[in-house]
Amino acid sequence: MARGRSAGYDDQRDMILDHAALLFANRGYSATSMNQVAEACGFSKALLYHYYRDKYSLLVSIAENHVSRLEDLVADVESLGLAPAARLRELIRRFVQEYAGAKHAHRVLTEDVKFLEDGDRERVLDTQRTVVSGFARAVAELRPELQEGALAKPLTMLLFGMINWMFIWMRPDGELDYDSMAPVVADLFLGGLPAVQLPQRVTALEG
Repeated sequence: MARGRSAGYDDQRDMILDHAALLFANRGYSATSMNQVAEACGFSKALLYHYYRDKYSLLVSIAENHVSRLEDLVADVESLGLAPAARLRELIRRFVQEYAGAKHAHRVLTEDVKFLEDGDRERVLDTQRTVVSGFARAVAELRPELQEGALAKPLTMLLFGMINWMFIWMRPDGELDYDSMAPVVADLFLGGLPAVQLPQRVTALEG
């Protein structure tokens, strides 16, 4: 009879992913070895292989787990039935909170997805597209004409740019924390959204 997994098996796997994400984010995926991951976890290399078969499986798990959590956040916010502006604010708030605790995983996702094999990469990117679409729907409901001008998604990507870059320049010990910055991002985006004009080529075609 096969031996069952210990009660803490999943917790150990999550802990390993946290350490691996930190190493990948700081050293780069290619420059990180399984020996280094094992050392960071306080494991022998043999014990590490009990949880993950190789470094590539760590990368896949980090990327998939991160985008899946983001996808779940979008679905959860959409289930609340909020008006578009309130929904977008809540999405921004939750994503800033999530990124604050998963900035290493997010850096791995943005910088190391190129190391994924085609099938794994496409699966991760499909989930990312679902996440982006959730934001873009709220933008399009606020300004329907932007969807017609193919601007809802580009504006969404600009919004993600604000959120993503926050974790590059913000100091953890600074005067502002992530919770206080989330409404600032929402105010800046929603305040500027009404001023966005359709590109001239779009208005010319409509005319």
